[in-house]
Amino acid sequence: MPSLDQLPKAHLHVHLESAIRWSTLREIGAANGVDVPEHLNGRTVRFDGFRDFADQNGLVRRCLRRAADFERVAYEFCLDEAANGTRYAELTVSAASHGERLGQLEMPLEAVLRGLAAGAADCGLQTRVLLDHSRRRSVDRARHTLELARAYDEVIGIGAAGDEAYPLAPFAEVWDAARAAGLKLVHHAGEAGGPSSIREAIAVGHADRLGHGIRILSDGSLVDEVRARGIALEVCPSSNVALGYAQSVPAHPLAGLRGAGLVVTINTDIPMLLGIGLAE
Repeated sequence: MPSLDQLPKAHLHVHLESAIRWSTLREIGAANGVDVPEHLNGRTVRFDGFRDFADQNGLVRRCLRRAADFERVAYEFCLDEAANGTRYAELTVSAASHGERLGQLEMPLEAVLRGLAAGAADCGLQTRVLLDHSRRRSVDRARHTLELARAYDEVIGIGAAGDEAYPLAPFAEVWDAARAAGLKLVHHAGEAGGPSSIREAIAVGHADRLGHGIRILSDGSLVDEVRARGIALEVCPSSNVALGYAQSVPAHPLAGLRGAGLVVTINTDIPMLLGIGLAE
């Protein structure tokens, strides 16, 4: 039996902003005048709820300002994934958020795509991109996300992320248009939110997969529906523990999800912030 890092794997739920090498983050932060605190250096991170995580992730995002920054971190993502035995990766990028912040809507995504293409060529990794949109942000930004997704063949889908207390319904027209355009829809749901967030992701958001979905087991009829539809769950045990959605890896509901006959994938979500790669 080969070691886990040698076995070929798919990685379906990982965010670019949370997959940047620590050394790279410090370098680009310094170059762009952003002080990166030492406590973000993985391994020991536990967050005081989702808001704390979002605030710290926001600091990481502020480090990314130049096209060269986005291109570099995407290229290094490929190298790090290949070292973990990943052969196919779907990288989630908040492209419209970065583009609006920097006043250049297309620049961040185009730079990421260049970095991914170069990294894939150098290490034999196949990559595709998912664009996420914060539930807390405007419908106009969601429309921009959809426009970007339509414009680049490497982008295969879009979806909602962020605080699950905010509903998907205000963006219904965007999800409808994405489905009509042949894009996949992958929403974060059933992580902080309960089964109702999963039901909305399916009914309103046309979800092809569910980001997390770990709180589904409390609703037996929903389990039956998701199993019958073959909707896969992107489960991220280490991330769930760090954000307080599971007490520990042994106590994580992964075994129950598998026991219920659901389609389950294993992912990192935020590998840099935790210092845990896919093989581990």
